[in-house]
Amino acid sequence: MGPTRHIFWFSGWALFVTSLFLAGCGYQFRADGEPLGIALENVAIPLFTATSSEIGFEADFTRVVRDEFISHARVPLVPEEGAEKVILGRIYDVRTDPLTYRSTESTVSGELTVYDVTRSRNLRVFLDVRLLDKNQGKVVWQERNMVEAVSFAVDPDPLVTRYNQRLALERIARRMAKKIYLKTMERF
Repeated sequence: MGPTRHIFWFSGWALFVTSLFLAGCGYQFRADGEPLGIALENVAIPLFTATSSEIGFEADFTRVVRDEFISHARVPLVPEEGAEKVILGRIYDVRTDPLTYRSTESTVSGELTVYDVTRSRNLRVFLDVRLLDKNQGKVVWQERNMVEAVSFAVDPDPLVTRYNQRLALERIARRMAKKIYLKTMERF
């Protein structure tokens, strides 16, 4: 046998042994979007609560989480009253901190003065989220300190800055929604 035939023979044998191992160890493939390890007939995602004073914040955040489940899972979203499992979320802190600065020189009363002006800010959202089994009255999983951060540009026009902050908040919501989806669908 030549070297090429040895490689093909070894590759075929390795594939055969691997398939026997996977079949014998109970490993099974599953359809994408199906929960693994638990029966998940339906789920409710009621409006997340928040301590933020920003109007509409909770609704936008909840919409993004619901969209993540709708676009990937084959588990129907239902109202909370008829749900088997419920995802409950509470946004307990939203922080915005300066990230970068630029210096601006101005003459004030004949003296040269340097001002630091914020160029970008860091937005962080802190979330407490859990999956509740309503039938058993038990928490299936919980993460008390889910944190995501995104930076956004600060513009001299406050409306542009507000828009940039809104986009940053949406990016954070999408990241957290993915985490919530994965914890719910693939954790088990």
